[in-house]
Amino acid sequence: MSTSTPARALRKASTLLTLPLLATLPVLLGACGNESEAGAEKALQIAVIPKGTTHEYWKAVHAGAEGAAQELGVQVVWKGPIKEDDRAAQVQVVEDFVVRGVDGIVLMPLDKVALAPPAAEAHGRGIPVVIADSDLDWKDRVSFVATDNHHGGELAGEALAEMLGGDGRVILLRYLEGSASTAEREQGFLDAIAKHDGIEVISANQYAGASTESAYKASEDLLQSFPSFDGIFCPNESAAFGMLRALQDSGRTKTAKFIGFDASEKLVAALREGEVDALVLQDPVRMGDLAVRACVDRIRGKAVEPRIDTGVVVVKSSEIDKPEVQALLSPDLSILNR
Repeated sequence: MSTSTPARALRKASTLLTLPLLATLPVLLGACGNESEAGAEKALQIAVIPKGTTHEYWKAVHAGAEGAAQELGVQVVWKGPIKEDDRAAQVQVVEDFVVRGVDGIVLMPLDKVALAPPAAEAHGRGIPVVIADSDLDWKDRVSFVATDNHHGGELAGEALAEMLGGDGRVILLRYLEGSASTAEREQGFLDAIAKHDGIEVISANQYAGASTESAYKASEDLLQSFPSFDGIFCPNESAAFGMLRALQDSGRTKTAKFIGFDASEKLVAALREGEVDALVLQDPVRMGDLAVRACVDRIRGKAVEPRIDTGVVVVKSSEIDKPEVQALLSPDLSILNR
């Protein structure tokens, strides 16, 4: 009996010492797990919201955004409305990303007023918002990454005036009401043309609409209303292609000087054939790249310029095969297929 009592006491003491250690084991293991999770930092998720998803221009913007994302080690989530006049759809996309809690948003607003409230909502939730392509009536953006669109329109006007020798009748087919970027191009064009007393703008109040089909119909109406003219300017890809089709179908290509804005395979072919005399080119790949970089820089605490200009040039058919022009006319989109 005298030997068993100390043994039982020792076992009891050992158990009492072990229980607190067992109780703390989950805490210790949990702490190790948290440290492991913290070590493997979750990739930032950047929502990139274009005006639309069908035009070649937006595919180039997407390629630029994905290229920046791969280099920076972040994830781009690309989503936008199908049609560029669907304001409600784009508003809904922004609101959905806000609820989802993405780390940052790059927004290309198709309306400078309608998209301001959802952008402000994102900002209020602590989500930085970079505006690209078209500006927004909203002061809290991180940066505005875009072409100098007024200057692009001026370049078109100056080029057309030079082609006409400072004399003639010209038509401006506008794009879409509420689109800030194209409104600036249109005004830049008119400002440049106004410097030439010998040039008369015979129509500047017709809109092409968001699709090539609506642009084609508007172009047909213009050609019927104004059978005699010397020059045309269209401020975006779909408006230019709609006008090109109308000119082709009426047998009136090469009868007037025609300048478009942006590039697609068919517009480039028309430029090479002389059915289009010049294209004003942006750099959409660069725009997508720099917009994502600006958003990530803000999240990571780096300084960001409030305005980032992505450049614009006028290209004539004689310049089409220059390497720097080819990079703008036919951007590499292979990253979208990986």
